[in-house]
Amino acid sequence: MRFDSILRHIGEFGPYQKRIYFLVCLPGITHGIRMMITAFMQFVPEHRCAIPGLDNDTFAVQSEYHQKLINETIPYEVLDDEYKVARCELYTPGSYKYDSNNQPINATITACARYVYDQSVFTATATTKYNMVCEDAILRSHAQMVFMGGFLVGVFSLGAVSDKFGRKTSLFVALFLNIVGGFSLIFAPEFYSYVFLRFINGGSSAGIFTATYIIGVEMTGPSKRLWTGVIIKYHFAIGIVVLALMGYLIRNWVILEIVATAPLLCYLSYYWIVPESPRWLISKERPEKAMEIIEKIAKVNKTKVPQTTLEADDDKEKTSQLKSFIALFTHRVLFFRTIIIFFNWMVVAMTYYGLSMNTDNLGAGSLFLNFFIAGLMDFPAVTICLILLDRIGRKKLHCGFMIIGGVSCVCTIFTILYLSKELQWITVMLAMIGKMGSAAGFAVVYVYSAELYPTVVRTAAFGASSACARFGSMLAPYIADGGKTIGGDFGRAMPLMVFGGLSTAAGLLCLLLPETLNKDLPETIVDGEHFDDDSGDLEEGEDKELPEKRQEDKGIINAIANGTDGLAKDIYPQFTRM
Repeated sequence: MRFDSILRHIGEFGPYQKRIYFLVCLPGITHGIRMMITAFMQFVPEHRCAIPGLDNDTFAVQSEYHQKLINETIPYEVLDDEYKVARCELYTPGSYKYDSNNQPINATITACARYVYDQSVFTATATTKYNMVCEDAILRSHAQMVFMGGFLVGVFSLGAVSDKFGRKTSLFVALFLNIVGGFSLIFAPEFYSYVFLRFINGGSSAGIFTATYIIGVEMTGPSKRLWTGVIIKYHFAIGIVVLALMGYLIRNWVILEIVATAPLLCYLSYYWIVPESPRWLISKERPEKAMEIIEKIAKVNKTKVPQTTLEADDDKEKTSQLKSFIALFTHRVLFFRTIIIFFNWMVVAMTYYGLSMNTDNLGAGSLFLNFFIAGLMDFPAVTICLILLDRIGRKKLHCGFMIIGGVSCVCTIFTILYLSKELQWITVMLAMIGKMGSAAGFAVVYVYSAELYPTVVRTAAFGASSACARFGSMLAPYIADGGKTIGGDFGRAMPLMVFGGLSTAAGLLCLLLPETLNKDLPETIVDGEHFDDDSGDLEEGEDKELPEKRQEDKGIINAIANGTDGLAKDIYPQFTRM
């Protein structure tokens, strides 16, 4: 008897699974914190060149004499429609005549050798420690890109560890790396060691979340798996909201990193509390150990284990999926659809992370309030998808959210350029609508893309789609930080216009894809090539009477969208999460 069949006897989501699921959801909160902490850790405060020879120079003006030295040393420029000291330049030392404001006349300028930073928002950040400003501002984008690159490497490498050595082994390898990397990060002496440790943090964070997520989902029966896959997404959003509070209360990046890493020590107790996935144990032909866990589940759930022999799920399709993947690019229709799907994955991830990292460049509201609201947008986004996904269809819902979110972002160009400062809250509101659209698009694209791919290539194609999302998230910091580097009204509008334009384009391109709601899912390459809006409609109530193979396909689709298909050897869960 297969594990899913056993779960139907001992409880698909009984008290035992609920306890374990609660525990494995908690890392989702710390995962959200880790993925978004860059918004605070690499925050760019106001800054200027340090006055040469003045060792106790500060950004804040200490006295009239200090103000006189600043005027004699630092040129002024127009920044955000205000006359401020230049951020990246100072006057070349020399004998000059001075005007009435103590500024040198006809003086030449040069780049800064040292910087002083405003400490009114954060007393210290990684940006101030490694001077990632002015000519080196691009280093901030490089650091975040490397972090996301680490995430991409982590989902594949630690996913392979999970597949070969077990979910718990992968979890504790990732925990060890993340704890060591997190605490070591605050001691990084220079930029390159900082970036290396950020890479470790990115990869290990992916491993922690994936392993715990898969343990929870693999212990859940088929009828409850959709809900367990969705609920854990709320915990990611909780992490973002908690991070906003942490950033508001903790204004030093070193302490913030310690507080973000410390909860991981609590997860070490999972070694004694959380069991290995019985599904994985069965797939590795360890039925005795699997049966021990199954009997424990039954005991807590107050049910009985049926007298049966455990069977591993069939692994025959995996090879055919990998061999068939190339067919997506040799058939014109499938190639066209695949490119659209890849583009949507890249854009939705780019927009989601880009808008989250751009909350300090909206022109209104505090950094912490904007970030908090951006985190809250995930809750209605996921909830709406959960309610409407099976009512109005995947295509309409995804296109609608992508276009509405994209148009909202594009419209910020008008509010930024033509509305007064007092009305810039409208810009924030439009940006938050864009964030909600990207969050909802992220939720829908998991299900939609999995259903569009034929069965023989579904897993490999879905993994490639998710990889495209990682590349999108690696590009996001360059766009978000590019606006900050440009500065002014155009600098605030540029990232929003790019994210909005790409989201709108992605949504419009999805109009060319077929709807998948209540359709016979494509099984072969030929089925996928001829899959369109007018074929395979199911009559109302027919789903309950579908042949066994069709029912199995529908179950696999829901499972892939939630991180596993329940066939331990057939699905690589590391492909599927943000």
